[in-house]
Amino acid sequence: MKQPTPPNPPGSAANRPPNATAVPDSQGESTFITKFTAVKKQLLTELHKVIIGQDDVIELMLAAIFARGHCLLVGVPGLAKTLMISTLAKSLRLNFNRIQFTPDLMPADITGTDILEEDPATGKRSFRFARGPVFANIVLADEINRTPPKTQAALLQAMQEYQVTAGGRTYPLDPPFFVLATQNPIEQEGTYPLPEAQLDRFMFMVNIGYPSKTEERQIVRATTMELAGEPEPVMSAADIQHVQNALRKLPVSDHVVDYAVALTRATRPKMPGTPAFITDWLTWGAGPRAAQYLVLGAKAHAMLNGRVNVGADDVRAVAKPVLRHRIFPNFNADAEGVGPDQIIEKLIEAVPEVSPD
Repeated sequence: MKQPTPPNPPGSAANRPPNATAVPDSQGESTFITKFTAVKKQLLTELHKVIIGQDDVIELMLAAIFARGHCLLVGVPGLAKTLMISTLAKSLRLNFNRIQFTPDLMPADITGTDILEEDPATGKRSFRFARGPVFANIVLADEINRTPPKTQAALLQAMQEYQVTAGGRTYPLDPPFFVLATQNPIEQEGTYPLPEAQLDRFMFMVNIGYPSKTEERQIVRATTMELAGEPEPVMSAADIQHVQNALRKLPVSDHVVDYAVALTRATRPKMPGTPAFITDWLTWGAGPRAAQYLVLGAKAHAMLNGRVNVGADDVRAVAKPVLRHRIFPNFNADAEGVGPDQIIEKLIEAVPEVSPD
């Protein structure tokens, strides 16, 4: 899967904002990582003025946006999913739109529509395209499984190609572009599960759990008193594009690529070399996009942890959010109480780092 490079990335020092992080070359990787680590620390400080806990979720969201990916968040109501992404948008100085998905939502409500207007001076009528909420840097698709597949599919072109087609014309989206969709895992009555083709467009599926007792106490105090701070912008759109370009340039050894490919291929039932438990528990395995996102996620994980060397440990660190929505357990797995995360853990144990040619 080749993702398009955002048009006209600001490459020269003259066009760079004061806080921009430069794209590393072979001599400047360590300098870039040092600067990026400082920026990340400042960014987390600003986010935690509003968001309490959820460090793993925040890191995966940052990894996705720096890798030009999208996130699907799964969690019960009240876990600050909307607040988290709106705070992230403020800290990154990005435009943010929220779309509440409902059964009566239409595709044009997302992408926009042509409006007939009349010039009061000449009386001439013409169509004008009114942009929908998808035209933003960060789009929150709230409860995406509560709208029919036709409307869900309105996001497909935007997520994959960074453009929208309406009325026979194509409109580019301003980079960076990041979709965060949410789902409630409990209330499934009257919902429309996302088709596999759209699930595959999300780089990560992130499960959000309940906060710890200490974190929940802090949340209650912060939300029942005037204690919340306002996050300050840390990075701009141009800064983020520099980091995205830098991430793509991080070198990855054949060993790491082979390991990501081996993990992905091992999820496919009835293929040569597939572990027996995969054939017993899965109906379908992951496609090639999974291996691509394993490598990109590993790069982002290494960079967010202050390293330019990407290893197999980085692949394992992102294996669950990359694979859990790309494998499909069958009746045998359901009957035995085995979920996607347990299958992935067993897969990591079964697949060696050195894969055969």
